[in-house]
Amino acid sequence: MGRSSSPPGLDGDGNENGKNNAINNNSDTNNNNNDQGFYSIRDRFPFKRNPGHSRDRIKQYSLLERPLVRNRARFNRKGLLHFPFRGIYLFYFLIFFSVFAFAVASMVMQSSITAMLFRQGGERSWRRSIREGLRFGSSLKFMPAGISRLLAEGGRLDPMRSTDRIGLRGPRLALVLGNMKKNSQSLMLVTVVKSLQRLGYVFKIYALGSGEARGMWENLSAQFSFFGPQQFGHIDWSMFEGVIADSLEAKEAISSLMQEPFDTLPLIWIVQEDTLAKRLPVYEEKGLQHLVLNWKTAFTRANVILFPDFTLPMLYSMLDTGNFHVIPESPVDVWGAESYSKTHEKQQLRKDNGFSMDDMVVLVVGSSFFYDELSWDYAVALQTIGPLLQRYTRRNDVGGSFKFIFLSGNSTDGYNDALQQVASRLGLPQGSVRHYGLDGDTNGVILMADIVLYGSSQEEQGFPPLIIRAMTFGIPVITPDFPIVKKYVVDGAHCVFFPKHDPDALLRAFSLLISNGRLSKFAETVASSGRLLAKNILASECITGYASLLVNLLYFPSDVLLPGPVSELQQASWEWNLFRKEIEHSNFDTSVDSSVVYTVEEELTKHIIDTSKNRTELQDQDALTGQDLDLVTEIENFEDYERLEMEEINERTERHLGVWDEIYRNARKSEKLRFEANERDEGELERTGQPVCIYEIYSGAGAWPFLHHGSLYRGLSLSRRARRLTSDDVDAVGRLPLLNSTYYRDLLCEVGGMFSIANRVDSIHKRPWIGFQSWQAAGRKVSLSTKAEKVLEETIQRSKGDAMYFWSHLDADGGGEGSSDALTFWSMCDILNAGHCRTAFENAFRNMYNLPLDMEALPPMPQDEGHWSSLHSWVMPTKSFLEFVMFSRMFVDSLDALQSNSSEANMCLLGSTYLEKKQCYCRVLELLVNVWVYHSGRRMVYIEPHSGLLEEQHPVEQRKEFMWARYFNFTLLKSMDEDLAEAADDADHPRKVWLWPLTGEVHWQGIYEREREERYRLKMDKKRKTKEKLLERMRNGYRQRPLGL
Repeated sequence: MGRSSSPPGLDGDGNENGKNNAINNNSDTNNNNNDQGFYSIRDRFPFKRNPGHSRDRIKQYSLLERPLVRNRARFNRKGLLHFPFRGIYLFYFLIFFSVFAFAVASMVMQSSITAMLFRQGGERSWRRSIREGLRFGSSLKFMPAGISRLLAEGGRLDPMRSTDRIGLRGPRLALVLGNMKKNSQSLMLVTVVKSLQRLGYVFKIYALGSGEARGMWENLSAQFSFFGPQQFGHIDWSMFEGVIADSLEAKEAISSLMQEPFDTLPLIWIVQEDTLAKRLPVYEEKGLQHLVLNWKTAFTRANVILFPDFTLPMLYSMLDTGNFHVIPESPVDVWGAESYSKTHEKQQLRKDNGFSMDDMVVLVVGSSFFYDELSWDYAVALQTIGPLLQRYTRRNDVGGSFKFIFLSGNSTDGYNDALQQVASRLGLPQGSVRHYGLDGDTNGVILMADIVLYGSSQEEQGFPPLIIRAMTFGIPVITPDFPIVKKYVVDGAHCVFFPKHDPDALLRAFSLLISNGRLSKFAETVASSGRLLAKNILASECITGYASLLVNLLYFPSDVLLPGPVSELQQASWEWNLFRKEIEHSNFDTSVDSSVVYTVEEELTKHIIDTSKNRTELQDQDALTGQDLDLVTEIENFEDYERLEMEEINERTERHLGVWDEIYRNARKSEKLRFEANERDEGELERTGQPVCIYEIYSGAGAWPFLHHGSLYRGLSLSRRARRLTSDDVDAVGRLPLLNSTYYRDLLCEVGGMFSIANRVDSIHKRPWIGFQSWQAAGRKVSLSTKAEKVLEETIQRSKGDAMYFWSHLDADGGGEGSSDALTFWSMCDILNAGHCRTAFENAFRNMYNLPLDMEALPPMPQDEGHWSSLHSWVMPTKSFLEFVMFSRMFVDSLDALQSNSSEANMCLLGSTYLEKKQCYCRVLELLVNVWVYHSGRRMVYIEPHSGLLEEQHPVEQRKEFMWARYFNFTLLKSMDEDLAEAADDADHPRKVWLWPLTGEVHWQGIYEREREERYRLKMDKKRKTKEKLLERMRNGYRQRPLGL
């Protein structure tokens, strides 16, 4: 066996070693090019090289390009005359050459195993790109990078579980279904979803179309809805903690997640199809880089691209940006084997293929990946099987003979003939060895076998799928003791192991399954236990893999209950009971196609075809002739003659220019009438005379579908680049430069937009009432209906006194889990702000009014069942709004002062996740309007957003004894505002970064008097200059000449 592992010797011209060295040198040169996401794993087989070989005679073709017959002819022609071996040495050399020929034949058999993955022309370029980074004797392996390494660390929820937490709801997940077929993919998803629901996750399912599995999905205790291309942009994805897409068909739905404010939402994209992988090499070969870029952009948006096995990430390596991850699963192989066994019988399959029931059929299968230049690993493996072939194929047991079947490659490329040549050279009986291709009936070949031997020497990262199918068919399996196999099965219980490259151990393992030419009782026991194990072999790992992925990827806000620990999952099997009928009666189709790949391909290549076609037609039909050029020249000369003639006539004609004052007025009038972009459109004209305008605050193009149109609403964009170009939306950044800073824009959220409107409000809003509404109100179905809008307008016109009307209330009706106390306003605020709302509010209020430490500083709020405003959806008088902004600016500044003076300046205590800490003040400021309205003595009226019914909340008469009116008095607030303005005017800043002057106008009596003096000075200077100019004219006797004389 030691001789068989060395490379072949030199022939007369040194061609064999020359080619091997060419391959090795070529691989060494390209080994550093590892940009494809693959890593070479060197095997430990000692291969000797010939250091004295000349590289000048290296040829660029492989061993497969030279038939065995030609090699033998050359040997006969030259070897007999010049061969140096004689006698016993010649005999040994012939034996060595036979073994080498067998290895070459195995290389031929296995070389096209990936051809069925690339039937559409992409095989050649893909395989070439892969082997450029591999060396001789290497194997392929997917190495986790980027997100996979981050997920492997885990432990993100451990600190959060150790703290007290009161949640209002479970973590929400959106599941986008590309199709609703009842297949193995649906089996996996249903099992995973049901297990995750037991951990506390709440699912909402969006389906792109109906199908057989609709009833099953609707019975999962999850919200279910259909949506098409028109609805892709009308879903508020921000309601969810994460989104899961189940196939490539969900690409168009995922496009809505690429825009703000949804571009940071965690997205898991499950890819089980290989359709796109087949087309990618075709795109690259034809120069369609824009198609590759389109798919790469979509793949980049996903936080995790999830594959069911380790083969697919290698095929999609062109799109890898570090977010590939693998969670192994096996339902597809078990489903296929179960469905096939219901409609086929072993006896009939053997009869159709020329085997009798008395024959002992041994099936030899190999690894899923194989390449021409990497065949030596498999040659070594087949050398291990050689003694087994020679021993059992020559036995003539009573009742039948041993037949060995090799399952690999294609069935139409002459591999069976090559295998028969090797069998005849080894002296094996005719018909004892046969080859079948993977492009044929693979399930049938496995089912008619009695024993399955995994003959590859290459270790796989995932459990070999052909072994799972064999075990599902109830066939005993012999396999090398690979770690991945030992992880799931037990030697002697579910299959039989043997050490790799040990022929004697293989013979012993094989003899355990054979007794008098039949399967032994031990083999039947192994096959039975293996069948039971294979049915759910990877179920537990798949379910826990998804649960761990979500725990380490998602952010769980403060008001969300944490999911249960992964260790609580007891599910170790697939939900076969929901699919039993389909397995027994349906014809299973293992092909998984994706129509969206071809749809995108057609859309993005159509313009190229049209452009080339039009260009060809123009060249053929519209080519200019000499007569056409003469005609064009004649037309140009005539136009020049007319132009010069008109210029001469105009110069001779007398024109009355008019009085200078009239010309000036006409010019000013034209400037005023000139159209300015985004200044006055139909909506602005309709708003003329309206008593109220509601500003809808948004921060990204993804929120555009949720915005309203008409005279009642106007957009308020927190980002200049996300502003709608065809509307008169207000640019908040232009009105308040503070919002240019991403840090403060995220810190203030919608309140920053309110500050921008209040900054010189007369230049933008001149109506008696003003309102605001977050774009999320429409996404969560709490925006005003047409009926409610009419009720609001009529109520405002009849309203007397100060009041706030709101239509989106704080959702506290469901109660909180984890606490027996009734939810109050402050307890809700604590839940939304990581349990620190009361502390932060009290400290900010104390600092704002400079209250002593022994004095209560938290304004009391009632514990009744009334509603409180949320989502900044309310309307109030413009005067009251300016007073509220005055209070809010001082409160935010006080809150920011506490944060700045803290020992951990960059640490936000009002949030538990990254997003909450980034938007630190947002949730407190969202509820601030309730405290101000309640304690300032204004009426609070709730409008039911659908019916328009009015209901007053917390009547003023019932809260008078609880109100802190002295702190919310306008006179006090105005004096405090002027004190801050005076300090800002004198550059007397209390700290390095003072937020208050940046949030709006800085105005006090001193500034007013200084501005009045400046205006008076400018007026007097103008009068003085006019008088001096008049005296100068009188002194010099200047007189205006009469016109027209």
